[in-house]
Amino acid sequence: MEQLVQSLPMILILGVMVVFFIFTSRKSKKEQQQIDDMRNNLQIGDEVTTIGGIIGRVVSVKDETVLIETGRDKVKIRFLRTAIRSVDVKAEDAE
Repeated sequence: MEQLVQSLPMILILGVMVVFFIFTSRKSKKEQQQIDDMRNNLQIGDEVTTIGGIIGRVVSVKDETVLIETGRDKVKIRFLRTAIRSVDVKAEDAE
């Protein structure tokens, strides 16, 4: 009985750590799902920002790549979908 009382704080700390781990992993899974949904719903005309900080308008969407038009010269650059960080303006909102 005395050993149980001595180990009770350690058991409580371990329990709190497990609960904390469960909550943080659920939150990160939810955030990752939102990012995946955003990347899978890219449309022509969306204004996006890449992970590298390049801002442009989506010109073409293929399986795993996105063609972005950027700058005054309308330079076109092909990126992997996973390189898109955010959609700043949706195509339907830009009109």
